Parts: sequence; structure tokens; C-alpha cells
Amino acid sequence: MTHRDHGSSRGQSSRTGTDGGEQYFVARPASPDQRRTIQVELAGRTCQVEVSHGVFSSGRLDLGTSVLLKRVPQPPAKGDFLDLGCGWGPIALSMAMQAPKANVYAVDTNLRALDLTSRNAQTQDLDRVRTLTPEQVPDDLRFDLIWSNPPIRVGKAALHDLLMTYLPRLKPQGRAYLVVQRNLGADSLIPWLAEALGSGWTAEKYASSKGYRIIEVGRA
Repeated sequence: MTHRDHGSSRGQSSRTGTDGGEQYFVARPASPDQRRTIQVELAGRTCQVEVSHGVFSSGRLDLGTSVLLKRVPQPPAKGDFLDLGCGWGPIALSMAMQAPKANVYAVDTNLRALDLTSRNAQTQDLDRVRTLTPEQVPDDLRFDLIWSNPPIRVGKAALHDLLMTYLPRLKPQGRAYLVVQRNLGADSLIPWLAEALGSGWTAEKYASSKGYRIIEVGRA
């Protein structure tokens, strides 16, 4: 099966590099850690959040994440939730606001992003958000819900490895929702996921908006 490169440079990805070409998915960004506060709307709440250079979408709530948060179904009241590639934390914060009894795991390779997410969760009094590097995620942890704006620019092979590391960790009734820009390979990613996950799984388009696809993944 032939697939478009999900790391293509065509168009503007919802997950591009930051700060003059520096990549946000390195563990320790080289750019100065210059913190500042911005105002965003998350889960119907006006929030003051801390952002910095070297982190994805360091000056705003990016369009892809905004589409995801507006279109996904209401999360369960409780459970174990994953924000894969958390950046400064908008998805993890939204999960925790909508489901205060849930355990929310915010995962990123970028240590600055993890620190920002942790600080933003504390500022919003969200004490069930836990930040982790991929290596810190317990092997036996399984998820009821995954929301992610995955790092397309990491490259196709690394992206596929990332998704196949975490999507199979969904619990039997769990669901994942991924937002991917259409012209960066969303439509070819769907059949790839269906084939890679194999029988017993479904991967399909859940919604479309503003040039983005939301992909729903779960057990059949």
C-alpha cells in the first residue's frame, strides 16, 4: 500500500517546528526559555497559561488543537486519559477540566513542555494532571481515552512508531481521537492505521473542519 509522507512539508502543519526552525520535539530546546502568559479559552473557561519558546504553538492555541477540542465527544466522567504530545498543555488541561475525577497523563519528549503543562495545571487547580516523558509511562498503563495533535514533523517512521506504541494501549472500550491536517496526509493515515492495528480495530474519519481531519480509533 502506498502512502503519502505524513511528514511532508507541503502546507502549514498543525505541528510545525517553532522559533525559526527549531524543532519542538527535542528533549531540551536550544532557544531561550522566555516565559510569558497568554489568555486562551479551554473547556468554556478563560485561562491564563504560561508558554515559552521551543514548545509547539508557543504563542497561541493552534488551529488543529482548537478543532480537536471543539469536535471531540464529551469525555467519560473518570478513567485514565492520555494527551500524547502535550506541548504547553491545552489538551490535558481541557480533559482535566471536563472530567475532574479522571487521571490525565500528559506525555511529551520536550522537558520544557512538560514543565509548562505542570505549571499550567497547578495554576488552574487541576491536581490530577501528571506529566511524563515517554520513558516514564508505566508499561502496564492502559487508557480509556486518548486525545492527540500528533507531531507530524517528527517524520513518518517516527510518527508511526509513536502511534503504534500508544494506540494499542487503549482499554477494550477506549477511544482515541487524533487531529491531522488533511493536506499533510490525514486521509492516507486512516487506512494505514487500520492495517497496522489489524483485525479487531477500527480507524475512521470522525469529523472534518477547517482543513483538518479528526480520526477516531478504537476496538471493533
